[in-house]
Amino acid sequence: MSNTNQSLINRKNDAVARGVGLLHPVFVESAENATVTDVEGRQFIDFAGGIAVLNTGHLHPKVKAAVAAQLEKLSHTCFMVMGYEPYVAVCEKINALAPGKEPKKTALFTSGAEAVENAIKVARAATGRTGIIAFGASYHGRTLATLALTGKVAPYSTGMGLMSGDVYRALYPCELHGVSTEAALASIQRIFKFDAEPSNIAAIILEPVQGEGGFYVAPPAFMKALRELCDQHGILLIADEVQTGAGRTGTFFAMEQMGVSADITTFAKSIAGGFPLSGIVGKAECMDKIAPGGLGGTYGGSPIACAAALAVLEVFEEERLLDRSKALGQTITENLKALAKDFPAIRDVRGLGAMVAMEVFKADGTPDSELPGKILTKAREKGLILLSCGLYGNVIRILVPLTVPDEQLQQGLQIIRECFQELS
Repeated sequence: MSNTNQSLINRKNDAVARGVGLLHPVFVESAENATVTDVEGRQFIDFAGGIAVLNTGHLHPKVKAAVAAQLEKLSHTCFMVMGYEPYVAVCEKINALAPGKEPKKTALFTSGAEAVENAIKVARAATGRTGIIAFGASYHGRTLATLALTGKVAPYSTGMGLMSGDVYRALYPCELHGVSTEAALASIQRIFKFDAEPSNIAAIILEPVQGEGGFYVAPPAFMKALRELCDQHGILLIADEVQTGAGRTGTFFAMEQMGVSADITTFAKSIAGGFPLSGIVGKAECMDKIAPGGLGGTYGGSPIACAAALAVLEVFEEERLLDRSKALGQTITENLKALAKDFPAIRDVRGLGAMVAMEVFKADGTPDSELPGKILTKAREKGLILLSCGLYGNVIRILVPLTVPDEQLQQGLQIIRECFQELS
């Protein structure tokens, strides 16, 4: 008996913990570049990219070849037990790519949340302090420590009680929702006045472009002010580039467009083309504050994932994917802004590079948390996979692989237009 989407959903409901959600009732059998095929043989255009993991597309031939070649050599030793060259090679390349003139060092892990936790560890060791300032609507992971940093309760920490302490929440600048750069900076000063003096704060962590929060782009002026504030008080600036990194925004790291550099940067998602790899890169003097054995993990920097990452970096160079990211972003943004002229529900179109979203509101000016779900369902029926996000659930985001063929991109954008036409 062959599998169907419904039969597999039934099996999931019986076997998988309820907390593991499934946004689309689709089980994928195979995928290539920007196309996924489900177990019933239906094809979809993938505008989700595994939540920004597939900047080089599903199963890029160069990544497949690199992984196959590595499998002929070894799959695991644990780098902390016996080393292997691909781990060192990835670190060397990331050190060269990270913004800032200071010497860099890198450590590799498995997941984005793991990278964030280790960035906090480095910041605490480097400063001798424990406090962290994070931002509202931020997303930094689902592990217990990263949930304290993530600025959105539902669904990530609902029913789990209060998270660990020493984390203070500031406002992220968002003109659309009435938070100016000045107001965001003032919220940090309020923390210094009411909660913790600067000498207690180890780091300020933020996403250059908020991911789950709604694709709000940090103004460069805000980043500059943060950098100055951190320098004034001996606080480290951590850029969480798990989603924005690996070329999604048109530069390899989004901070390259912010006019300042971070002390520590996290990366993951698209760095290894779908294989689990994450890491932190930072100023060598900070990174070396932790003694041998204090950083690592059994699977961190797996030989397979490192081989994939080296191939991804080659693909970026050979196929000029940073230029492609900028061009895609321009095309997507122009199309969505044209759509917004015809559909007033779309109040804002924004993004950086190929990290683009649109935010929808009701006629009374309040966020419309229902329309995105309807759009996602209608688009899926037409063969397009989309994602929503945002503090109010009223943002539709696009994270299409940078390798998507132009014809397929246009087809996906046309489906989005048809969905708004049919649901208005």
